[in-house]
Amino acid sequence: MKKVITLIAFAGIVTFVACGPSAEEKAAMEAKKQDSITAVEKAKADSAAAAQAAIEKAKADSIAAAAAAQAQADSAKAAEEAASKGKKK
Repeated sequence: MKKVITLIAFAGIVTFVACGPSAEEKAAMEAKKQDSITAVEKAKADSAAAAQAAIEKAKADSIAAAAAAQAQADSAKAAEEAASKGKKK
């Protein structure tokens, strides 16, 4: 009796495994795969855009800092020239 039950259980498992996924299941798996690929490509594009925006912001910040430093240097030079003119008189 145990052999018969074991044989039936084994036959059931083999039948279940042999059936495999249906056409709908295969289509759903393919759709999930395409969705995943699309999501990765979108994330990659978003990441590249964010990196480019960060580079542009860094350039703008650098230019602004250089302009501020130049303005400070020009102001200091003008103050020195004004002080030296005041002492000569």
